[in-house]
Amino acid sequence: MQPDRGIRFVQPGATVRYLPQEPDLSGFSTTLAFVEAGLGPGDDPYRARYTLERLGLTGEEDPAGLSGGEARRAALARVLAPEPDVLLLDEPTNHLDLPAIEGLEAELKGVRSSLVLISHDRRFLENLSAATVWLDRGLTRRIERGFAHFEPWRDAVLEEEERERHKLGRKIEREADWLRYGVTARRTRNERRLRALHALRKEHREQRRAAGSVRITLSEAELSGKLVIEAQGLSKAFGGRTVVKDLSLRILRGDRLGIVGPNGAGKTTLLNLLTGALPPDSGTVRLGTNLQIATLDQRREALDPEATVADALTGGGGDWVEIAGARKHVVGYMRDFLFGPEQARTPVRVLSGGERNRLMLARALAQPSNLLVLDEPTNDLDLETLELLQEMLADYPGTVLLVSHDRDFLDRTVGSVLVSEGEGRWIEYAGGYGDMVAQRGRGVVAPAVTKTPTAKRKATALPVAFAIKRKLSFNEQHDLRTLPERIAALEQRVGNLSERLADHTLYSRDSAMFQRLSAALSEAQGELAAAEDRWLELEVLREEIEG
Repeated sequence: MQPDRGIRFVQPGATVRYLPQEPDLSGFSTTLAFVEAGLGPGDDPYRARYTLERLGLTGEEDPAGLSGGEARRAALARVLAPEPDVLLLDEPTNHLDLPAIEGLEAELKGVRSSLVLISHDRRFLENLSAATVWLDRGLTRRIERGFAHFEPWRDAVLEEEERERHKLGRKIEREADWLRYGVTARRTRNERRLRALHALRKEHREQRRAAGSVRITLSEAELSGKLVIEAQGLSKAFGGRTVVKDLSLRILRGDRLGIVGPNGAGKTTLLNLLTGALPPDSGTVRLGTNLQIATLDQRREALDPEATVADALTGGGGDWVEIAGARKHVVGYMRDFLFGPEQARTPVRVLSGGERNRLMLARALAQPSNLLVLDEPTNDLDLETLELLQEMLADYPGTVLLVSHDRDFLDRTVGSVLVSEGEGRWIEYAGGYGDMVAQRGRGVVAPAVTKTPTAKRKATALPVAFAIKRKLSFNEQHDLRTLPERIAALEQRVGNLSERLADHTLYSRDSAMFQRLSAALSEAQGELAAAEDRWLELEVLREEIEG
């Protein structure tokens, strides 16, 4: 694309390669042919197959039959194979699973090329960037530090802008007051000051505030029962391939469970099994009482492409939606998710990927729920929307089941991670994704890819690190050590409250005190039961680990 003005200079002899958001592989018989077409006259032809294998492909795949993730890896191989001087990568992690993302990170850390990255994957940017350019309202600002330092700097810039706007507004007020009430002076001076006031007002109008951000309000249902989901001996297979094997799992109210694994591991199938949408081949799933489930599905299949944005939010039933018990006009609710009023009658089929995702979020969060089931909710979301979604999940009083390939999002939102270990086995680890890697000794590993008979070896997207034995986390060890003392204190409190309530004259003497003591006793008994359950759970876990 040619600029309206300015100069673009490329050093003679330098090679530049660009990865677009939507790579086009049409016209090529194999992925190897596609990658080889990107090599220059002096490039090593072996680099094409070598790079494909490092990214988990064989080179013999038909581009017409590739999944989104496979097409992305083929496109990455095409730009990496020539070892260019400059790599321009536009959303390189789109459609990639965790093994492919971490494999790409490792590959990019080792290249000699300069990198220019556009991405909404914060962990990816933090691990690879050394400088950050912020494009905001048509202006670019640059700091010579990586993305890990971006957010505090951005917030400081926006706060300074707000202070300057406030100062400008006060100055306009003073000038307007002078014009109305000031002592009459020479006409020319008045006219000059009037022109200055008009210029100030024009500057104030033209100052553009930071772009709007999503305002997420969640409709909450009544609390569910303490037990939300209990699975016993759960198994499921398709066409001879085991997706889930003998899984037992308990999910309690308030839990935030992340589910991770490579593409094809069966994460969405597992969600459907746990929520009762899919029957298991064997085992049982028991759902708790008073459950109200809101779901965001990965493929956005719940959206009718011919429906309008307004109808998708209201179900075609008028112009109002009910949010957190209050009625809100659909246009106002659309604004909360960055849709303009003119988009109310826009068909869903013409929306971008990010707009469809925001629409699905708006639909899911408008439903009263105490169990949120989110399958890849971060796809195509910008950083501001991600931050607000995280804050919403932190304040959500219900239970969350989350499938995601976004490591940073998992670390910020979940309390435990359920990981596919292959062959249908799933193991739960306490903490976020980083905690899981520390306990497990490795991240999520892609399954081996069997190559054609012309190649004898197997290729994987990542080398398989050694597995370490499951151990109690720091928080689990702390709870196991301190819970007996807390249980004893709660037992004493329950005894004291029961003794005071045993006075049969208390209610007639002081009914308010009786009510307060009764409420305190009920609360203490609940805390005691929870502490005993937690101690028993950790003690069983400790015994399993020790032998």
